[in-house]
Amino acid sequence: MCEAWIMVMTPDNNEWRGLRDDVYRRPLATAFERLGLGPGWRCVDVGAGTGDVSIELGTIVGKEGRIYAVDVDPAARDAVAEAAAAYAQVIALTQAVEDLTLPEPVDLAFCRFLLLHVHDPLVALRSMASSVRPGGWIVAQEPVTSAGRIDGAELSMPSARHPDIGALLPRMVREIGLELVDAWSEAPAGAGAGPVKDYFEELSEVDPGEAALMLPPLVTVLARLPE
Repeated sequence: MCEAWIMVMTPDNNEWRGLRDDVYRRPLATAFERLGLGPGWRCVDVGAGTGDVSIELGTIVGKEGRIYAVDVDPAARDAVAEAAAAYAQVIALTQAVEDLTLPEPVDLAFCRFLLLHVHDPLVALRSMASSVRPGGWIVAQEPVTSAGRIDGAELSMPSARHPDIGALLPRMVREIGLELVDAWSEAPAGAGAGPVKDYFEELSEVDPGEAALMLPPLVTVLARLPE
């Protein structure tokens, strides 16, 4: 058995993104439930990618709500707008998180699997915080890659600038002056055929067979901008 398994990120692969959203769907639903997210909310989905989170937001906030789907990829921006517009008002913007500029303050700024790639996660979080109204929410979901396991061997993700950024999230939100309301981690696990195996194989380019898998825990922080 290898001492460490390498996970290879291929951001333009829509198939692995779909698998990721499948295996990590529960922490997303838990976050929205704890927020009390409801109709009429204004939200920004930063690093919207192919739009899975924007669509999920749209089904909850409805036509009275508004979603800003932000991504650096114009093609992704257009795809998100088309898909999510069936559920809510959607404005798609091509921006980096560090340059986030919205025409209005929002109730929720959300990111997932984003901060592990940016140059400075604190700058990115401050930019997200500046986009919300006083009392508004900032939610981030990021992995602790090295805590993932395959038959006991740890995982690594050399392509990520901050592969274990999830472990630092609770401290970081307080460091930039936000109120830390809640924080937790969840790690999908499995063995043999199923979405966990499929996701691991997409990322590592290795068939894990019947090995016991624990995917990287996803840390969620719920923080508020003081009134």
